[in-house]
Amino acid sequence: MATRKSGPLDAMVGARIRMLRVNRGMSQTMLAERIGVSFQQVQKYERGANRVGASRLSQIAAVLGVSVGELFESSRAGPPRSNSPIHLLAEPDALRVLKAYARTTSPRVRLCIAKLVESIAARTSRAKATVARLHAVDRGERRRFPSRG
Repeated sequence: MATRKSGPLDAMVGARIRMLRVNRGMSQTMLAERIGVSFQQVQKYERGANRVGASRLSQIAAVLGVSVGELFESSRAGPPRSNSPIHLLAEPDALRVLKAYARTTSPRVRLCIAKLVESIAARTSRAKATVARLHAVDRGERRRFPSRG
């Protein structure tokens, strides 16, 4: 008997569900109540950990006000990648940031926003690298780390 394991398409559909739900200002709990499952089950659907059955897809689409086909819309291009626009928009607050950016009309302000976010992201990754170096030193590891330049 074949096993029912979720795959890349399930992750893509889950990311699409999350993006549409967040776009409508709906919590996982609200969606779960409307389709008759627990919010943990909605979390599993959105992560792609659990497959969404056809009847459940139909319920979700109805609650979100879209066609079932729209839940598969960007799956035609192939398997989802972690940096795909749909996957990125499914991240918490990503759609909120994008909507605020879209309301900004000045090209200069938009450039400043992009640079600010890039700067924050760079600082975060540098901080993680520094913490990793400190942990290695604490463990007495003798690995050589590149010096900051």
